[in-house]
Amino acid sequence: MSCNTNKEEQTSCSITDKGCRTTVDPNENLGEYWCGKYTDVDYKTLGWYEEISKPSLDLIKESNVSKNAVIFNSGAGATTLIDSLLQEGYTNLIANDIISCALNNIKNRIGKEQNKVQFIVDDLVNPTALKEMPKVDLWNDRAVLHFFIEEKDQEAYFKLLHQKVKKGGFVILSEFNLQGATMCSGLPVKRYDVKMLQEKLGRDYKLIKEFNYDYTMPSGEIRKYVYTLFRREQSY
Repeated sequence: MSCNTNKEEQTSCSITDKGCRTTVDPNENLGEYWCGKYTDVDYKTLGWYEEISKPSLDLIKESNVSKNAVIFNSGAGATTLIDSLLQEGYTNLIANDIISCALNNIKNRIGKEQNKVQFIVDDLVNPTALKEMPKVDLWNDRAVLHFFIEEKDQEAYFKLLHQKVKKGGFVILSEFNLQGATMCSGLPVKRYDVKMLQEKLGRDYKLIKEFNYDYTMPSGEIRKYVYTLFRREQSY
C-alpha cells in the first residue's frame, strides 16, 4: 500500500519519510488500518469530513482562550479545523494523529503556516511523544474518544488528558450520542451523553455548554453527535 497522499507532491505518510508509520507497538495494526483510509480514497469523501468544522470552532471561541493559547487537537486526521483556527489568528496549535498520512493533508493545505502548528504522530492510549507535549489550554476531540470501546483504553485516554490540560483549561468532547450510529468506518464505537462524559472527566471539570448536533456526511447520511465544552476548575 502506498503511503503517498498528494499525487503532485509525493509526500510520504511517515513523519520520518521512510514509510508508513503506525504505532509504537510493531504488532499493532490499527495505524495501518487508518493509513489505508487516507490513502485509498479522497479524504474529502470520508464519513467524518467537514468543509468547515463550525461546531468545534464555535466552542473554541466560546472558551475565550487567547490567540496564543495552546490548543491540542486529538486524532486530528485531515481536519479543516486547523485551517480555520489559523485563519482566526490562533498561533499555537498541536495536531495529533496515530498516522502521519492524515496529517500530511493538513501540512499540504496550510503551507508556510506550518510554523504555527506542532504535528505529533502518536497513539493517545499508548503515548510516547505525547508524554513530552507541554500542558495545553484547550483539548479538542471530535469523534476520537468514541473509538475507544475498552475500559483500559478509556482510562489511558483520560489519564493523558488529566496530565496535559492546565487548571483553568478547557476540554471539548464531541462524540456519537446515544441515538447515534453504533459503527463508524467499519469499527464499533461507544456512544455517549453529557452525563457519561462528565463521569469520565470527573468532578474537577465543569460543564459550560452542551448540545446535540446532526452532522451530514459527504454521502448525505446523518450522524448524531453530542458536543460538550468543559472547564477544568482551578481548585483541584
